[in-house]
Amino acid sequence: MSEFYEPKHLRPEEKEPPRRAPLSLRRKRRRLLVRLVLASCALLVVIGIGMAVASVLSGLPQVQNLPLGGPQDLDEIDIPDWIDQEFLDFGGSRSGEKLEHVNDIAIHYVGNPGTSAMGNRSYFNDPATEVNAHFLVGLDGEIIQCLPLDEKSAATNERNRDTISIEVCHPDETGQFTDDSYRSLVKLCAWLCRELGLDENHLIRHYDVTGKACPLYFVEHPDAWESFRADVGEALRNLA
Repeated sequence: MSEFYEPKHLRPEEKEPPRRAPLSLRRKRRRLLVRLVLASCALLVVIGIGMAVASVLSGLPQVQNLPLGGPQDLDEIDIPDWIDQEFLDFGGSRSGEKLEHVNDIAIHYVGNPGTSAMGNRSYFNDPATEVNAHFLVGLDGEIIQCLPLDEKSAATNERNRDTISIEVCHPDETGQFTDDSYRSLVKLCAWLCRELGLDENHLIRHYDVTGKACPLYFVEHPDAWESFRADVGEALRNLA
C-alpha cells in the first residue's frame, strides 16, 4: 500500500458540510432571543422604578400606624380655668364635624412672626379662612381654645380625623417659641395626654404627616423636638 494513501473517510474534500437549521427555525430562534432581551430590559426598568420609589418613600417622614380604640367621651372632659375658651363661629373654617377618637396631638407654629394668639383666633374666625386649630398658645403663654375637643379641626390634613391640633405663636422667623409659650405648651400637652389616655409618644409635628416644615424650629432642630416630648412626659408623670 502506498504511503501516500489516505483513507476515503478522512479526505477533507469529501467530508460532509455542517448542516444549517431550516430558515423558519432560525427566524423563530431570533424572535425568541429578541423577546428574552426585551423582557429582561423591562424587568430591569421595573426594578429601577421600584428602587426609586422605595428611596423616595424612605426619605419621607414616617407616621405611626393608627392605634385602635373606641370612642372617647371628648365632650365630657372638663376644661381647666387656665384655658380661655373662645370658640369660633360656625361657618368658614369651623364645620362642626364630630371627632370620635383622638390618637395623637399635632403641634404647629402659626408661621406669622410676632402675631398674638387672639390675633390668630380672629384670623381663624374670618369666614374666608379655611384653617383653624383646637388651641392657640400665645407669646406670653396664654392659651385659647378655638374648638370643642369633640370637633375636627382644619390643621393637620388627613390627620384631622383623629388629632387634637395646637398652633403656637413665635416672635421671629426662626419659629422658636418663647419660654412662656414653651412652658404653656408642655402643660397643655401633658394635660391633654392625661385626659385622652395618651403619652408623649403620641405627640406629632405637622411635618410628620405631610413633610411641611411645621413647626419650623422643631423640624430644623429634631433634638429640641425630642427634648420637648421628654418634658411633656415628665410633666405628665407629675400630674398622675
